[in-house]
Parts: sequence; C-alpha cells; structure tokens
Amino acid sequence: MTAAADWTHQIRPEAWSREHVANLFSLFVLSMIMNDGRDEADILHLALTSVAPLGPCRPEAGYLPSSDGLVRTPAQTAPDTPGLGGRLPYLRGTEGPVPVPDRAWGWAYPLNTGAGVGYLVVGAPSRPARDEHFLLQVLAQETSVALANAAARRRAREHAGELRRLNQDREAANARLTTSVAALEHQRTVHEVLSEAVASDGGVPGIARAVHGLTGSSVAVEDRFGNLLAWTGPGQPDPYPKPDAARHEQFLQDVARRLSPVHAGGRLVALAQHRGEVLGSMALIAGDGHTAEEVNFVLDHACSALALELAHLRNLAEVELRLRRELVDDLIDGTDDESAYARAAAVGHDLHGPHRMAVVQWEGTTDDTFIQAVGRAAAGLRIRSLLARRSGMAVLVLEGQPRSDALHLAVARELGSGIGSIGLGGRCDAPAKIPRSYKEALRALEVRRLSREPYGATSYEELGLFRMLGAGGDYEEVEIFVHEWLGPLIDYDAAHRSDLVQTLFQYFECGGNYDGTAAALSIHRSTLRYRLQRIREVSDNDFKDVDSRLNLHVATRAWKILGGPPR
Repeated sequence: MTAAADWTHQIRPEAWSREHVANLFSLFVLSMIMNDGRDEADILHLALTSVAPLGPCRPEAGYLPSSDGLVRTPAQTAPDTPGLGGRLPYLRGTEGPVPVPDRAWGWAYPLNTGAGVGYLVVGAPSRPARDEHFLLQVLAQETSVALANAAARRRAREHAGELRRLNQDREAANARLTTSVAALEHQRTVHEVLSEAVASDGGVPGIARAVHGLTGSSVAVEDRFGNLLAWTGPGQPDPYPKPDAARHEQFLQDVARRLSPVHAGGRLVALAQHRGEVLGSMALIAGDGHTAEEVNFVLDHACSALALELAHLRNLAEVELRLRRELVDDLIDGTDDESAYARAAAVGHDLHGPHRMAVVQWEGTTDDTFIQAVGRAAAGLRIRSLLARRSGMAVLVLEGQPRSDALHLAVARELGSGIGSIGLGGRCDAPAKIPRSYKEALRALEVRRLSREPYGATSYEELGLFRMLGAGGDYEEVEIFVHEWLGPLIDYDAAHRSDLVQTLFQYFECGGNYDGTAAALSIHRSTLRYRLQRIREVSDNDFKDVDSRLNLHVATRAWKILGGPPR
C-alpha cells in the first residue's frame, strides 16, 4: 500500500472538519464546472488554479499527453522547473514525489485522460496533512474524469466533423457523378444524332437539322465566303445578307485563332476546318437553355462532321469538274458518240438532243472566278451545260437553243461588268458535230470582237456572208463595201439623228413587206413609206434593180454585224 493510499485509509469521516467538508463541496462544484464542455487546456487551468484553496500546496505545473510526449500547459502559476518533465515518465502513470525547487515537498498526481496519462504537479514547504493530500487526490481524479470527457467530446466532434465531411464529399461525388453521367449521356446522344445525320446521306442540310434538334437553336451553315448553304429553324432572313468580303475574311481569321466558338452579332459561330483550311462555318441563333459546355460540344462535333462533308463535296466537285473539262476537251477535239454519251451521263449531263458550243471572253478575267461566274450565269438561265477553260476562254457545251444576248447579260450580272464577248456556234445534234460548232463559235466571237461593238454576243447564224470570210481578217474590205453602198445613208443619219439605215435593214429582213417592217420598227405605214422614199433620194439607188437590191441587203447585214453606225 502506497503512502497516499495509507493516508486515505486513515482518514475517518467523523474526523472531517467543516472546512474539509466545504473543500469537498468546492471540488464537487469544480467537477461540474470542468464537465460543462470545456477543452483540455481550460480544464487543466481550472485544476491548477484550484490547488491553492485546498491547503498549503501551490501548483507547479500541468502536463497533458500528446503524440510528442508530455506537453506542459501554457497557463502556469510558476516558472518551468528544469528537468521536471523528464522525471514524470518514470512514475509510469502513478502518483509520486518529484523534486520541486524551493519546496521541501513536491508531488505529481496522475491525470488519466483516456488518451494517455498527464500530471498535476504541486509543491509545499512541508509535507501536507492526510486530509489535504486526499483533497488533492480527489482534485486529480475529478480532473482526470473531466479531461477524459473532454477528450471524448473532442473525438466525437472530430468524428462528427469527419462524418459531415465524408457525407459532403459523398454528396459532391454523387453530384459530380450525376453531372458526368448526364454529360456522357448528352455526348452519346450528340454522337448518335450526328452519326445518323451523316449516315443517312442528309448532307449539309441534314447536319443543320441535327444541330437544331440537339440545341433548339436556329442553325445557319455558310460556305467560307458567307453564302448560305443551309438554314434550319425560324427567323431566316430573306434575302440572306451577303457579307463584305474583306471583313468576312478577317472575321474568319479572328475566329480561327480561338479554340472555342465566338459570339458575334447575336450568333454563336464556329468554323468547319479541314487540315487547317476553313471550308465553312456554323452559327447558332438563340437557344433553349442548354449550358455553354453542352452547346460548345455540339458545335465542335457538328463542325467536325460539317468539315468532312464539305471536304467530301469539294473533292467530288473537283473530280466532276476535271471530268467535265476533260470531256469538253475531247468533244472539241473529236470523239465517238457512244463514248461521249456515256461520259456525259457519268457527270450528270445528257448529250442527246440539240446542243451548241459557246465561247466567252471577258476583259482582264481568266481565273476560276470568271469560269464559275459563267457557269452560274448559264445555270441561272436554266441552261444545262458542260463547262471548261480553254485558251483563256470559258467554253460551254450548251443544251437547247439559248439566246446569245441573254447569256451575255447574265454573265455581265455575275461579274459586275459588261466588257466581254460571247460567240455561239451552230446547232449540232450529235457529239461528232461539236468540233464544227466550236469552230463556228470561235468565228462568231472573232467577228464580234472586231466589230464596232466588240462587247456583246453573236451567234453563227447572225454572221450571214461573214461565214464565207477567212478567219483572222481585219474586215477592211467589208467596211469599204458597206461605206460604198450605205455611206450616204450613214452620213445622213449621223447629221440628222435619223434611222434610215436601220429602216432599210429591217425592210430587207422583212422581205420588203410594208406591214411587217412597220410593225418591227413600231412606226406607221405612212412613216415607213416616207423613209423609204428618203432612202432612195439620199442613196440614189433603185430598189427595183436586182443587183442594187442584193448589194444593199448584203451591206445592211454587214453593217448590222459590224455593230451599226460608228460612234
């Protein structure tokens, strides 16, 4: 039995003084205070400050266990004693004497915290009485209980906090998982819808419809020049605006430098690029509340599908264009009919039926833009054709009987300039006749370009006697002939702003019929009779003379081909 235990054993309740009972009551109250939710350091501080009221002893130090050993509490009533902390582990969790400077008696009381053993160290000038020692033991026991409870509460709080954190982490993980599942489901849907659009051979419009269904936005697909290729959804402008070429090119370059779609003018625009080349763009107008990430994913994959589709279409167009050019070259050089029919059918053109050749030249223009403009002009007139470039000219194999002046006007509209010439060859009903029609078209173009009105269109049928003239002439003899027979009339028209030569030309073209000539000139019959009389007087020619009549008719035809009166 230890000395402390021996002291406790010898204390009899009937010997307790009133002061002793009061101290026990104070310890009971202190125990309740210690267990009201305080932390370990605060509890130990209360214990240290309660030592002095229980007797002659004074608090020396308080130690709490930690992962690094015993740690002296910061709240002390006495300075640290050198070497004291190092002696406490030798007590092995029991109470016992320890050296305290300037004190005859020093004692360490163990504090069982539930997570290890700490100590409450006190000192006194002399050994305390048994009842005073007993009160310190009670203080240490109550402190141990309070420390154990505090440690349990702290562990419970830590555990509850860990549970809350784990629950929060689980909820966050579940939210992320839900979001990821939704995103993956959305991405799977995007892949399936776009794959179906491409697999169903819907082309560019099919891709636009797929994106409209995925986003709820109106979708505009443009080529790299800003021309509309497809629109799906409400709000399509009519007519669709054509952007300024320079600004549009700069805009495409700005978008290409970014890694995500760009907002511009109420649109979300992304580019369709193939091997670094911009082939077109896709724009979303308005939407139905999808997240930016979802919309960007749709646009990214839609533009990938669009780029492949546009590249495929361009490759097909290039192959078809090459085949068409090769076919036109072979038709001009001469090929058998059966082969020509089959090759034409392969590029979507039916060579059966009447055709004629056309050659087109425009001042300062021979590039692909010019060739494409000629092709668009023919298509705009609903003329089916095969188109090629040859010797700086656009060469067309035209179906049917197109009007030369209409074709010239259509090309002029496409190019924004009328300074060009067109020659049309004669009709050919089989591919074997195309070389002849091509030569005739060249002849008609030559006559047109050497006439006083070089810009316009001339068909081979309009050449008349010019068909018999050799190619490459300067037509000086023709002009002399025209002036010889029509010179007085031409001079008279220039001086009096009249139309005698035109009247004579129309009179001969109508076979000398008064009613037909008057109707063609939109004049009264009496006016026509006056003009013809004036023509006889000015020209001094007799219309009844067969030779004179023939020469005048030929001269008016040549005058017409050469472009009318000189300017």
